[in-house]
Amino acid sequence: MTKGQAAAGVSLPPLPDDLRRQETHAPVVEGEPVIAILARERQALDRANARQGRTIQFYDDLTSRYGTRR
Repeated sequence: MTKGQAAAGVSLPPLPDDLRRQETHAPVVEGEPVIAILARERQALDRANARQGRTIQFYDDLTSRYGTRR
């Protein structure tokens, strides 16, 4: 528990591991069509955007529960 949490009397839940994960770029395979690489890169971006959405939802749930909206 951090000093701020102790002072506020709030024990925050841990951040889900998934929300800490970094998305890697799609691998580039020599001789592979560029469109295939681009498709995988877009899938990686979709996963990253979905993760960001889950992070925002996690934060919004916390702020609504503890009344600390910005």
